[in-house]
This record gives sequence, C-alpha cells and structure tokens, in this order.
Amino acid sequence: MQLPLVSIIVPIHNSAKTLKRCVDSILKQDYRELEVFLVDDGSEDGSLAICREYAKQDVRIKVIRKEQSGVSDARNLAMDQAEGKYLQFVDSDDWVTPDATRMMVSAAEHSSCDMVITHFFRVNRDKIRRKGHIKEYEVMTREGFAEHMMEKPANFYYGVMWNKLYRRDILNTHMLRCSRELNWCEDFLFNLQYLCYAERICALPYPTYYYVKTKNSLVAKEATMKNTIQTKKFIFTYYKELYENIDLYEENKGKINRFLISIASDGH
Repeated sequence: MQLPLVSIIVPIHNSAKTLKRCVDSILKQDYRELEVFLVDDGSEDGSLAICREYAKQDVRIKVIRKEQSGVSDARNLAMDQAEGKYLQFVDSDDWVTPDATRMMVSAAEHSSCDMVITHFFRVNRDKIRRKGHIKEYEVMTREGFAEHMMEKPANFYYGVMWNKLYRRDILNTHMLRCSRELNWCEDFLFNLQYLCYAERICALPYPTYYYVKTKNSLVAKEATMKNTIQTKKFIFTYYKELYENIDLYEENKGKINRFLISIASDGH
C-alpha cells in the first residue's frame, strides 16, 4: 500500500549552528515518504550552503532561497509548493524524534483525523522536560478539543505549529496561510483558523519534538507589554469566534475570556 506523502517545512534564518541537528533528525525518520522544504530566509551565516549540501545528498530535500521577510513568509512559500497529503513543521533550532512523522500519520490515517497533536520535550540547556496537556490518547470532535483548549489556552501545546500534523487539502480549500502581520502568536492564529474546518482531532500522549528554549529569541523580544496586549486583543477575536461558532461561548464565557490575561507558557 502506498503511504501518503508528508511535506515537512523548515524555515531557516542564520541557523548554521543548529541546522544539521535539525535536518539529520528529519532524514532519520523511520517514515520515508517525505518531501522536505528547507526555506532559507535571507541567512548570512552559511545556512544556505548547508541546505544545498543536504539537497545534493537526498532527492527529497528542496531548497528555497528568499530575501529575509520572516518565518510566516517562509512557511507560506513552502506551503504553496507542497504536494504532501499532510504538512508538518519543524523549526531550525529544534529537532524531532525518529518516529515523529510515522506516529502522527498513523494516527491521522487510522482515525481519519484532520489534525494530530502530540506532547513535546522542552530543552533548556542541559534540562529536558516533557510537556503536554491532553494526557490520554483521544480522538475527538472540534468541540471536544475546544473544551480541552479553554483550560490552558496560552499553553505552547495548543499554540505552536510544530507539534501538529495538518491536512494540506484543508489548508488549500480554505486558503489558510500564516499571517504576515504578526511577529509572534502567528502560530496560534493559524491553529485557530485551521480548527474552524478540522472536524476530528487526535491527541497522542507521546512526545515527538524537542523544542529548544532560547534566551533573547524573537518571541521574547517582540513580547513587550504593549505588543502583548495589542496582539492578544487581535487574537482573541478569532479565539472567541471559534467558540461562538460551535455554541460553547455563552456557557463558558468566563473561562474563554481568561485568554486575555493568560500568560504564554510551554507547560509546567
């Protein structure tokens, strides 16, 4: 039986120090039906040369070079060219477990799910801690997933794109792409928009991703008090709309409105 193709998208900007670890972890996946987009966003540190060297070694790798315009543009460019049934995202300073793609594809195919979400490891120097929120294997409706999410709306588990598997046909049918207007929280906005069309979601209580917590990252720099308030108000309109559309807002208004004062967290 032909396995479905998965498009893995890696946005890259001056990531020469961590890029090989990232790409090696993708190429070591025990799921082989991949196309890998390495999108160089105007790097000046040799990242592009590393990407091109990998492309010579593995025909599944496709290198895209563009002028620096941000992570959303990089992801969108690759999404426009992707041919996989599923999309997976990896950041260039992180890495994935060898079974990450296989686990997510297996869950999606077996349960006919539109999105798969997994636990992850947070790496902070020499400390590695497992993170996640939904603790048991669960296949649920959009409503069931939204009920889980209202408990920890600002948790990385729900907000980021890198611990999830998406269906490309949903993205293209509804013209969903990452927002170029936001410098942070764009992942969560993307997920909120995607959830409007995802009917079945599968939660895997297994970590598939190593997220490296980076001091002085772009997110940390952009998350000033003023930017935080403005961005949260903007995101909240989409967050509230999701719950209104599935008739959960009125009865859970208190919990849902807490998003406005929730602090972004990668778990406790």
